[in-house]
Amino acid sequence: MARGLRGWLGGWLLAAATALGMVPPPENVRMNSVNFKNILEWESPEFPNGTLTFTAQYLGYRKFQDRCAGTNATECDFSDLSKYGDHTLRVRAERGAEHSAWVNLSFCPVDDTVIGPPGMRVEALANSLHIHLLAPRIEKEWAWTMKNIYSLWVYHVEYWRNGSDTRHLVTCHYDFEVLRNLAPWTTYCVHVRGFLPNQNRTGRWSEPVCKGIGSDDSILSWIVVAVVLAASVLAACLLLASCSALLWSIYKGTKYAFSPRNTLPQHLKEFLSRPPHGRLLFLSFPPADESDVFDKLSVVTEDAESGERPAAPGGGRGLGAPGGAACPPAGP
Repeated sequence: MARGLRGWLGGWLLAAATALGMVPPPENVRMNSVNFKNILEWESPEFPNGTLTFTAQYLGYRKFQDRCAGTNATECDFSDLSKYGDHTLRVRAERGAEHSAWVNLSFCPVDDTVIGPPGMRVEALANSLHIHLLAPRIEKEWAWTMKNIYSLWVYHVEYWRNGSDTRHLVTCHYDFEVLRNLAPWTTYCVHVRGFLPNQNRTGRWSEPVCKGIGSDDSILSWIVVAVVLAASVLAACLLLASCSALLWSIYKGTKYAFSPRNTLPQHLKEFLSRPPHGRLLFLSFPPADESDVFDKLSVVTEDAESGERPAAPGGGRGLGAPGGAACPPAGP
């Protein structure tokens, strides 16, 4: 009853202000803040006497400062505000020199901002799901996430069989979680949100991700991995063989260029191919033939004192002069 009365009274005052030519204030002023992206939003009131502009301010050190002045938009970005402490914001409508009353709003970013959905990557391995988590990033902070602002940060991981209403909730304190002992040949869906236990405050759920356990896709992926691995090993072996052949060719070419081969005459090759059995290569003689006839040769030496010539042993002839003539004795 009281709320309806206030609404009726506000509408009547707005109609009266419009009839008197006064500028009505912005309507439905609110702060839309997600992960410290702070957007002050409002709605333009009905004003038949022309187009309205708006000015939004924040209370700085002892005075208000403009953030959006004379804008036609119905929102203003306050993401640069400090994340801690209470801030007072206000906005008004304007037309020329006339303006409406200010509409004030109190805002504390660290308490009032909405925790957005975390990032998530899901992999199906054997009968388990491996989940990689990433806390939401802070607006205009390239390296900081919401986990850096809230020390008691955990994740709520919820999973269920696809098509089933039964859901299972797991609290995860780290950026990695494994869901084990899942039913084979079944598709599971997972989503995640941030949670602050000390404030009993939850964030927004991420979009569900569904993965099959032991599905044809996983088998195909393992086959692809095995084929790629085998092809890599084969390519490595072929490359090694090619390198070895190239190095051997270079070695043979270098050896031939710097150490030319010396060739032996053909008769030496034939002789060396049938080496003799004796130890002295060049003093050995070929074996004698049994049909060959040899004369016996005796060597006679002259005795200088007796002047006598010893008889040849075996009755053989002594060594004489040519033609069969004996050598005369030596003179006195």
